[in-house]
Amino acid sequence: MNAARHSGRLVLGALGAGAVALALAAGGEDYNFMPKGGKTLLLELVGASSAQLRSLAQERRTEAQWREFADAQKKPMTEKERATLAAYLFVNMPLAAAAQGAPVLPRDGRELAWEECQSCHSLFAGYLTQGRGAQGWRNMFMSPFHRGLKMSPQEREEFSRYSEINMPMKIEDVPPDLRF
Repeated sequence: MNAARHSGRLVLGALGAGAVALALAAGGEDYNFMPKGGKTLLLELVGASSAQLRSLAQERRTEAQWREFADAQKKPMTEKERATLAAYLFVNMPLAAAAQGAPVLPRDGRELAWEECQSCHSLFAGYLTQGRGAQGWRNMFMSPFHRGLKMSPQEREEFSRYSEINMPMKIEDVPPDLRF
């Protein structure tokens, strides 16, 4: 893929994520009840424009090595947050070299759930309270109604890993409006 086309996709992806966030805010929906995704955790850890972020974005490590990185951080994180961060970094790094400035990070599992799942159906407790392994979540994409989702294989893997680590949620942690 040429650099201009890649940059265009990154900008469109960022605009799309912003539009979803605005729509959620306007609709009064707060998706903060869902566990944080890897991108959010990474940005909280190193900042959006740091030299460390640019360096990490170019590294290739095994998941175990990314887990060591997550475990070594001074910022307090839960076990699930460390696993989510390590899985996100493993699935998504290294990034293609950015033209200038801070790298644009791929969407994380929480963003993918909100932005893709709700294009056809609401994000409801049926998803949030399901406990599956990563392969079980990957298999979901093989159903006829999920095959057509415009998610790359990398995004499908990110969604599957995030969901494996962070689902099921307790029903009482899901806002009442989403419990159906």
